Amino acid sequence: MLRKKLLVGALAALGLLGLALAQEGAKLYGQYCQACHQPTGLGVPGVFPSLKGLDQLAKEEKGRVYLIRVVLFGLQGPLKVGSATYNGVMPGFSQLSDAEVAALLNYVLSSFGNKNPKPITPEEVKKVRAKPVKPQDVAKGRP
Repeated sequence: MLRKKLLVGALAALGLLGLALAQEGAKLYGQYCQACHQPTGLGVPGVFPSLKGLDQLAKEEKGRVYLIRVVLFGLQGPLKVGSATYNGVMPGFSQLSDAEVAALLNYVLSSFGNKNPKPITPEEVKKVRAKPVKPQDVAKGRP
């Protein structure tokens, strides 16, 4: 833990923290998301939704909370994205740290044609994590 804090401090001092977090987000996407949502983030039509356009959700508090809940707690039940309806299960990744969830989401929100309006912070993730919800309730809470 101390080693990680020292590394973060050193990267911040060198102005490389943003780059390091972006690389961490890309790595986490490849490990946890890419198999379903594909390297392009466009998903598989009718099976896994595209991640393009999620930056619109991140513009408002309710949307930001929703996105964090999806990553932490998963998603289950009908979900309408554009003109397509999906009805599957996405696992939650609550084993990721608050910083990892933020890095992953910021990567997605800055990739695939998304333009992240405001980076998600580990503090936001911590606040959402403190109030767990079921995957079915995450789906119902989509803004």
